[in-house]
Amino acid sequence: MKSFFKYGVFIALIGAILFIPFLWSTHLFDWDEINFAECSREMLKMHDYTRIYVDFKPFWEKPPMFFWMQSVSMKIFGINEFAARFPNAICGIATLVVIFLCGSKIYNKKFGLLWSLAYLGSIFPNMYFKSGIIDPWYNLFTFLSLFFFILYHWKRNGFDKEGLRKKPVTYAVYAGIFMGLAILTKGQVALMVFLLVLGVYIIYNHFKLFFSWPHAILFLAVTLLVTFSWYGYETIKNGPWFITEFLKYQYRLFTTHDAGQKGFFGYHYVVILIGCFPASIFAIPSFFKTSGSTRYDRDFKRWMIILFWVVTILFTIVQSRIIHYSSLAWFPVTFLAAYTFYKWEQKEMSYKKYTGIITAVIGGIIALALLAVPFFALNIRRFIPYVKDKFAQANMQADVYWSGWESSIGLFLIIMIIIGMWRLKRNEFQKAARTFFGGTAIFIFLVSAIIVPRIERYSQGADIDFLKQRKGEDCYVATLGYKSYAQFFYTQEEKPVNTNYYNEGWLLTGKIDKPVYFVSRINRVSDYLQYPGLKELYRKNGYVFLKREIPK
Repeated sequence: MKSFFKYGVFIALIGAILFIPFLWSTHLFDWDEINFAECSREMLKMHDYTRIYVDFKPFWEKPPMFFWMQSVSMKIFGINEFAARFPNAICGIATLVVIFLCGSKIYNKKFGLLWSLAYLGSIFPNMYFKSGIIDPWYNLFTFLSLFFFILYHWKRNGFDKEGLRKKPVTYAVYAGIFMGLAILTKGQVALMVFLLVLGVYIIYNHFKLFFSWPHAILFLAVTLLVTFSWYGYETIKNGPWFITEFLKYQYRLFTTHDAGQKGFFGYHYVVILIGCFPASIFAIPSFFKTSGSTRYDRDFKRWMIILFWVVTILFTIVQSRIIHYSSLAWFPVTFLAAYTFYKWEQKEMSYKKYTGIITAVIGGIIALALLAVPFFALNIRRFIPYVKDKFAQANMQADVYWSGWESSIGLFLIIMIIIGMWRLKRNEFQKAARTFFGGTAIFIFLVSAIIVPRIERYSQGADIDFLKQRKGEDCYVATLGYKSYAQFFYTQEEKPVNTNYYNEGWLLTGKIDKPVYFVSRINRVSDYLQYPGLKELYRKNGYVFLKREIPK
């Protein structure tokens, strides 16, 4: 136990070092990050912790668990980027420790460390812990629910696994608790994924049930009991309207797509291949038949492969295709990558040269892209004529400082890939894993600290600067021609007394009681310039800032 505690503390410390610094260095990104942070800010402002609001109107798209976390963080650290992202940094630390403990329980400490390192050292899994979006906690809770249900299965059906000291019913209760938390974090999609995974597993095992119905009912009862803390309380307090709208939105999300979120058919597979690099490459050999030394070895791998295919196929069918929809698949992908290295080290799998070649090619492309970014940025105005979109052209005119030394981050990744390839060639698989994943983790840390804040200045820097200047001013702020949540969070908007504020026509032509600031984009503003009394203040980096004074 002392050894596990020591490793756990070490992993948590590494996670804290890599996830917490620079959370404040970049403004929150529109839409999701700012949307969620604003919901949490308004939760504090309204002193209502059972309903979610945005722009002080009910927002039924998400349940409240993540907003509760952000609200606590904002209570401690204030209304800022750090507070909005801090819960996910904690989730990152918890996820690495959980993965280590799960991997150690299934195999040993060496495997647990490998799996934790694979998750830490893959691009999107790492970067999401520096964000302010819901999915990291949803993924962790859903994975833990499935993990404890697997332990329940093993304990009940006499698998050859030592260390399962608790009764099957206890594991079923744990699974229900975490499923309830997952539903409170993102909704019923967690249970849908869970049941689909179970269904596929049952089909694979020729429809042999591995659970008892009383235990299954107990699992669902515990899940419902946990979710009742919000679903039930909200319904009892305010009636079914809010919950009904929430459920309607969940259905609409699966059957239609929002603008800009359709994507192409193989979207999630490309996202995982590139975004989960290098784990995505090293996972490939483990998708094929391998020699499992024990029954639980083969079985857990089977569960992870099923989880991967269920998540990716389900969200390929779903009309809206967004990066984080398939992020639950990062758990099985990083597991399978660790499994590959573990089996190579144990000489239970032969090394596949194609993994090294693909890793070198994709890693080289990513590294060269990072090498090119500073040189492109230093000469960005030369490329403006080749860009057709007027808004993007204006974005590119932002005054952002680049020294050129930022390209050394790409050079660092190239060096790590070369060293990793050399170690693979020498069959030094443990050292190769540390090089690839450890090197990528440091690479992501540097990109997040140095590159991302500069890129953000192009995309929304001028807009956020203007909005922050309106903080504390007795005025209305609205967007024209596009949707944004930035004006709510960065002006620290107060709840409007005059409900005409929600009417764009009133803001443009009505008898307003406060000055109104408008933010538009150069490719959208022409539709609004004809309104009398609308004065253009200035234009900057694709944004147009206007003002309407109170009519005399």
